[in-house]
Amino acid sequence: MSKPRSIFEEVSEEGAKPVAKTGGINRGGAGGGNRRWVRIWLAILFVLVAAMVVVGGLTRLTDSGLSITEWAPITGALPPLNEAAWLVEFEKYQQIPEFKLQNSHMDLAAFKEIYWWEWGHRQLGRFIGLVWAVGFLVLLLTKSIPTGWTGRLIGLGALGGLQGFIGWWMVSSGLSGDMVDVASYRLATHLGLAFVILGLITWYILSLGRDAAAMMTARRARETKLWGMSTGLLHLAFLQILLGALVAGIDAGRSFVDWPWMGDQFFPPDAFDISPMWRNFFENAGLVQFMHRMVGYVLVIFAIVIWRASRRSPNANTRMAFSLVTVMVLAQAVLGIATVLQAAPLHVAITHQIGAILVFVLALNARFLSGYPTEQSVRG
Repeated sequence: MSKPRSIFEEVSEEGAKPVAKTGGINRGGAGGGNRRWVRIWLAILFVLVAAMVVVGGLTRLTDSGLSITEWAPITGALPPLNEAAWLVEFEKYQQIPEFKLQNSHMDLAAFKEIYWWEWGHRQLGRFIGLVWAVGFLVLLLTKSIPTGWTGRLIGLGALGGLQGFIGWWMVSSGLSGDMVDVASYRLATHLGLAFVILGLITWYILSLGRDAAAMMTARRARETKLWGMSTGLLHLAFLQILLGALVAGIDAGRSFVDWPWMGDQFFPPDAFDISPMWRNFFENAGLVQFMHRMVGYVLVIFAIVIWRASRRSPNANTRMAFSLVTVMVLAQAVLGIATVLQAAPLHVAITHQIGAILVFVLALNARFLSGYPTEQSVRG
């Protein structure tokens, strides 16, 4: 029989009940992971992919994209290392239509200039793939990936690999026939996928900025109207980006350099002079630029409408997010007009492309905050 205890006697640690641990959904390790390190890795990828978009734009604007006529993901990492190797690459370039029909005057020194642009673009793509692979492997081995995120992060790598394949599919369109540039619709596909990757990275960074419990709580406060309107704004901005790629693909930005008219009239002349008719929507410089202008006007109007609707949001961060994206849409419209009036010089055109990245990212941020508002005090 156990000895009776005094009511004043302390209970030993052996008999104490274990203290329940709360917040299991957010703890580190195999469950919660290390959101901070995943976000840092994703932020690095975001900067690299954004740089890839800019370098790709410069490669297109300098007519450098067809200077490398083969797809060699591994061996192509090394550029020509001697004069003989340079001559071999130049001879390959001399066999394609761009050289025969447009650049037959080009010498080896000029070829090297366009070669380095394309080589740098591809090399940056290889580096992005390496950063993704090494980062993912380290995070996986250290069990830093939050539960449910492994598949999403693998998906980013898969999209990156697909982007490399689409890049070659784009380049191959200009290596035969009578094409002196890549097919504009393939260029639009290539740029569109780059923005899809940028968008996913942005959304993942925003989502991982709060723990799972906070995200579930925030979702209950979703502003449904703003969420829907911002989704529409995002899709419209994406369409405008694709049209911008078509403009760049056929140098349509240099075809009509007056504004608000096009050749002293609202609708461009000879807008449907290519047969069959559907090709005009991809290859007719006047019609493509007209579509880009019209969607730009609609985007500006829609952004202002959403901004006015956002003024009724009780959340200050949400209101600020919609103000930022609206200001950027207006700035981007001004940049677009300046690009047209100056016949798309290199520095203005690439600034316009950087503006597209900012509009897209800010639209994503506004959508995220309307769907997952941040906590604030009663005073706001």
